[in-house]
Amino acid sequence: MKKDFYEILGISKNATAEEIKKAYRKKAIEFHPDKNPGNKEAEEKFKEAAEAYEVLSDANKKAKYDQYGHQAFDGGGFGGGHHMNMDDIFSQFGDIFGGAFGGGGFSGFGGGGGQRRVKGSNLRIKVKLTLEEIANGVEKKVKVKRKVQASGVTYRSCPTCNGSGQIMKVANTILGRMQTATTCHTCSGSGQILDQKPAGADAQGMLLEDDTVSIKIPAGVVDGMQLKVAGKGNEAPGTNSIPGDLIVAIEEIEHESLKREGENLHYDLYISFAEAALGVSKEIDTVSGKVRIKLEEGIQSGKILRLKGKGIPSLNSYGNGDLLVHVNVWTPKTLNKEQKQFFEKMLTDENFIPKPEKSDKSFFEKVKDMFS
Repeated sequence: MKKDFYEILGISKNATAEEIKKAYRKKAIEFHPDKNPGNKEAEEKFKEAAEAYEVLSDANKKAKYDQYGHQAFDGGGFGGGHHMNMDDIFSQFGDIFGGAFGGGGFSGFGGGGGQRRVKGSNLRIKVKLTLEEIANGVEKKVKVKRKVQASGVTYRSCPTCNGSGQIMKVANTILGRMQTATTCHTCSGSGQILDQKPAGADAQGMLLEDDTVSIKIPAGVVDGMQLKVAGKGNEAPGTNSIPGDLIVAIEEIEHESLKREGENLHYDLYISFAEAALGVSKEIDTVSGKVRIKLEEGIQSGKILRLKGKGIPSLNSYGNGDLLVHVNVWTPKTLNKEQKQFFEKMLTDENFIPKPEKSDKSFFEKVKDMFS
């Protein structure tokens, strides 16, 4: 089972942003590859800490994690840092280590001397899902236009920074000579510039291409939730670049007869006076198909029938919600002469006089039960 992110960093859920950052820096330095050469266990813990920090340092991701746990990100290819490698970690969080490892240089990862890996921009799409697809989980294939490096493009070392990605400047101050490093403006810190580009490519050697991406969407997602497919965004120029991500926003299509409320579903069932008095068998919609339910004779309008487990699955794997069937007895708006005479006779009939029992709950009690 996947470890809790708070447990990995050794912090509480109430930790501040600064405490989260400090905890990650401590763990990252403890398990850094330079301090643990060849130690696979330390490398895994290093990656775990980076994954935890990527989620908990982002307010939106943290809120989703606190609400849904790992399921908010682990739906078949989505993840906090699930696909992160060492280069990803150093390119995203290298500044956190400060001078702990030679002023930001990392042996063997992400290039030395300040050169950074350029990451491509993210792509965003919206995927519409039916309630049935949300209840059962679904795999969607979508077409996206993404930037990719053109076949045959080549890059060379940046002449401005000599491939380091940084420009060193020395200034005389009252404290003496001070050396500072700034990102190279020519190559944007990648240490590379375009050498040759094939016909049709843009000024950075990139082409816009159609790509089909398969997205596995877990059961129980909610409208507005964003999932991430790592590495399926735009590519970036350069031989040491990494692609961006594909951000998938979920949009729920309104169901014709079922209304969603969290993990529970609601269904309005209308029956006639005769059906309510005599009892009836009715077919209703659920997310897994139609089912038949039996209504007892004498059922009252406002009765709520609970079909356990017929709702939406929990993202945290806590089981399914319920389907709540609201019984509404339909009062006819027009009556013929014979029908009117019948009901006029029943006005004083003992069986037609309302006699609510103590066990018959009021409207407010029913609402309270629904949300308890």
